[in-house]
Amino acid sequence: MTAAGDRRPLRWGAHPGAEGNWDFAIWAPAAKRAELVLDGSVHEMAPMGNGGWQVSVAARDGLPYAFRLDGTDYPDPAARRQQGDVHGPSLTADPATFDWGATWQGRPWDEAVILEIHIGTFTPEGTFAAASERLPELAELGITAIEIMPVSQFHGAHGWGYDGVLLRAPHPDYGSPDEMRAFIRTAQGHGIMVILDLVLNHFGPFGNYLHAYAPQTFGGEATPWGDAIDFTRPELRALLRDTATGWIDEYRLDGLRLDAVHAIRDPSEPHFLIELLQTIRAQDRGRPIHLILEDERNLPDLRHAGYDAQWNDDWHNALHVALTRETQGYYAGHAADPFGDLARAMAQGQVEEGQTRADGTKARGAPAAHLPWSAFVNANLTHDQAGNRPEGKRLLRLIGDEAGAVIHALLLLMPFTPMLFMGEEVGSTAPFPFFADPPDDAIAALRAGRTKELQGIGYDTGAMIDPASPDTPRLCYPYGDTGPRAQEWLQLTRQLLSLRRAHLLPLLRSGKTGPGEVTRHGAKAFHARWPFAAGTLDSLVSLGAPASNAPRREPALFSISDPRRDAFAIDMRIE
Repeated sequence: MTAAGDRRPLRWGAHPGAEGNWDFAIWAPAAKRAELVLDGSVHEMAPMGNGGWQVSVAARDGLPYAFRLDGTDYPDPAARRQQGDVHGPSLTADPATFDWGATWQGRPWDEAVILEIHIGTFTPEGTFAAASERLPELAELGITAIEIMPVSQFHGAHGWGYDGVLLRAPHPDYGSPDEMRAFIRTAQGHGIMVILDLVLNHFGPFGNYLHAYAPQTFGGEATPWGDAIDFTRPELRALLRDTATGWIDEYRLDGLRLDAVHAIRDPSEPHFLIELLQTIRAQDRGRPIHLILEDERNLPDLRHAGYDAQWNDDWHNALHVALTRETQGYYAGHAADPFGDLARAMAQGQVEEGQTRADGTKARGAPAAHLPWSAFVNANLTHDQAGNRPEGKRLLRLIGDEAGAVIHALLLLMPFTPMLFMGEEVGSTAPFPFFADPPDDAIAALRAGRTKELQGIGYDTGAMIDPASPDTPRLCYPYGDTGPRAQEWLQLTRQLLSLRRAHLLPLLRSGKTGPGEVTRHGAKAFHARWPFAAGTLDSLVSLGAPASNAPRREPALFSISDPRRDAFAIDMRIE
C-alpha cells in the first residue's frame, strides 16, 4: 500500500510496477473515500493530496477493476481496455507484452500521401484485423500514411468516434489493443506510417463519468459538442497529455492529428498545446513523430512552434463552391469569387489570411505562405465534408468523373501534403453520412438534433439518411465496386503517386524558393507555378472552361485532355 499524503505526480489509471505490483491512481476531489475493486477484491486507496488517490497492489494483465467512490463503482477514465462497454469494469493492460518484431524508423513528413480511413467501415468486417489485409495493396499503390479516424471507446457499437469517453482504450468492436498494434506493425512493415486522429477538446455525452470523479473537470463556455474542459487544472492536463503520449509510445504511432484545437480554450502559460508539443518533442523515439492540427482559425503560430501541418479546409471549400455552385453554410464565404479563392489557395496555401474579403468582411487567419507547402494538408474530400450533408454524398457524386479525375490529379500533383478519403483512390461514390449508436432514450434527440443542424446550414433534410440506424454504417463501405471503372481510377491514382514520388519529392527536398504564382486564363482556368531550388513545378488546369488564351506548351510530364481546348483538363511539367 502507498502512504497517505504522497505528493508524487499523479499518473491516472493502472500501470505495471515493480515485483508484480501495479500502481492505480485517480483524481477524485469530490470523493470522501476511494477504493480499488480489483478482480472482486476491495483495496483502500490512500489520498495523495489535491484530490488524488492511489494504491499499489499485486495484479497481472487482464484483470477487471473499477474505482469505488463513496460506495459507487466507476470505470477508469484512463483505462487502456474495457471488459465490455463504457459503463462497466476496466481491464488491466500491459502494453509491454506485445512483440513489435523489427524496429521501425518512420518516414519523413515530405513523403506523406495520406489516406484517411474509418476502421468500422473501411472493410465489411470493420476490424483492425480485416483492415490489415488491405495494407499491401495500399503500399503498392503509393499510399505512405494512414490517418485513422478516432478509435477511443465510445458508447454503443458504431459511430464516427468523435464522441469518445475512454480516450486511451481502443473501441472493442474494432478489436483488442494488441490487434490494433498488429495493424500498425503490419502497416509499418509495408512502409506505411500510421497517424491517429485524437480528440482532446471534449468528451462524448454517454458514459463520461468525469463529472462524478471531479466536477472541476469542466467549466467555462461550452463547446459545440459538450461541456468545456478546464485546461487550467494540472490534473486534467496530465490526463490528456498522458493520453496523447500513451498512444504514441504504446502503439508505436507515427503521429497524431489533433481534432478541433480551436476548441481547446486555455488561458494558461504555456498553453496546453505548447506543453503537449514540448512533451512529445522532448523524447527521441528513433523515428519522427508528425503532429497535425485541425484548426479553423487559419493561424500559422502553432506550426511556427513545431507542429508539422494543419488541415487546410480553405482548399476544399473553395474547390467545392467552384465546382458545385453550392453556397450554403460554411461555403458562403467563398460565394463571391470561388475561382479567385482557388487561385489564392494554390499560390498562398490558405485563402483567408486576415485580409478584407470581397463582401467587405475581415477574413479570419494570418498570412502563412512563408511556411513549407508540406505544412498544408489539402483534401478534396474528408469525413466531415461528406458527413455534413443529409445523404452523405461525396464530391465525386456531385460533379462526375470528368471533373473528378482532374481535381484528383491536381491534388496529388501540387506541392501540398495530399490526403485522400478512403475510396477516393478507386473513385468511390459510396456515401459517408454521420452515424452514431446512442442509448435508446437519446435516439429521438439525435435525429432531431441532426435535422436541426443540417437545416441550419441550408440543407433539405427530407432525404436524410437516419444517423441512428444500424444499417447506416453498412452504406459507407467504399470498395463495393471492383469493375472496370474502379480499376481505371486505381490505375490513375497509381500513376499520379508514382509521378509524385519520382518528380515532386526531389523538388520538395530541394527547398521552396518563394510563393506560388498563379495566372488566371478566363474565369475557370489557371496557370500555376511553384518555384524550388531544383526547378519549377508548372501546371495548367481548366475546371469548367478551357484556358483558350494560354500560350501553347511543350508536351507535358502528365496530362488529362488539353487545358487549352477542354473544359476539364490538366497538364503538369517541371522546368
